[in-house]
Amino acid sequence: MINKRFFKTKDEVEVTFELPQDQAGSRVELVADFLDWQPMQMKKVAKTKSFKFKTRLPKDKQFEFRYLVDNERWINDPSADQYKPNVFGEDNCLINTY
Repeated sequence: MINKRFFKTKDEVEVTFELPQDQAGSRVELVADFLDWQPMQMKKVAKTKSFKFKTRLPKDKQFEFRYLVDNERWINDPSADQYKPNVFGEDNCLINTY
């Protein structure tokens, strides 16, 4: 799940990426172009039984990302704005901040 929070007075969007624990393993990392494709571990939230990562991204842009589960399995977010084929024969998720 993706949640976007737009600010009237700022040129950025707060984005929360969330993956339910039942779709994940013991460790989930967000891998994205805005992180220079370096895996960033998502925080495990016991209350919601999910993994979350919150960041702020520039407005009016498009970004690519995927989730890496247990360092071996790739998962796409079903709530992504779009999908784009990648060089590995699979799809990357796209998120729009416009």
